[in-house]
Amino acid sequence: MSETPSTRYADLAPSGYHGRPEPASLADILERVLDKGIIIAGDIRVNLLEIELLTIKLRLLVVSVDKAEEMGIDWWRHDPMLTVGERGMAEENRQLRERVAELEGRSGQEERDDERA
Repeated sequence: MSETPSTRYADLAPSGYHGRPEPASLADILERVLDKGIIIAGDIRVNLLEIELLTIKLRLLVVSVDKAEEMGIDWWRHDPMLTVGERGMAEENRQLRERVAELEGRSGQEERDDERA
């Protein structure tokens, strides 16, 4: 049984020369962008006869969560729409209102009647 050696182009290239660069896949590009981060900034101005009518400032930061935390950005931890603990606030508020009404000597039914009125 004879064995044929496998030869790759990189094996034939002299040291320090690696041939043509291989195209990066979308996954590689996305990994680099999320690891390093990318900032896109721009301003849109609408002027009429030298009078500024509208200015829109656009700032977009694309990074991974880990990189954002390194930069001190963590707004998603405190956003009520994104945090699981904040979603039950309506129920908690209802229970607290009932408890306050109970402590004030009013029944829960009176509290609900007041809320409907």
